[in-house]
Amino acid sequence: MNQTTIDEGKTIAIISYLTFIGLIVAYLMNNSKNNEFAKFHIGQSVRIVIAGVANSVLSWFLPGSLSIITTVIGMLLLVLIILGIVNAVNDKMQPLPVIGTVGE
Repeated sequence: MNQTTIDEGKTIAIISYLTFIGLIVAYLMNNSKNNEFAKFHIGQSVRIVIAGVANSVLSWFLPGSLSIITTVIGMLLLVLIILGIVNAVNDKMQPLPVIGTVGE
């Protein structure tokens, strides 16, 4: 992948990590451009959102005394979001730890 493709998709890649609405906006922005760099980071962001939804569902079923588990998972997801943004800013297409290659 050349530097021009990365530079064109960098903004979309960063937006994809900023909330669920940002993910939708990034997907719609990249729909016409079909930028591979942005597409990779959108895929990583989708994995984070799915893990977040699974964490929310888990919190419904755990008793209150075990809510620390979902809190820790939520913090780990926040770390993954920050790591994804850092990778996008630094022009890297590196899969996120643990969930980066799920579903490939």
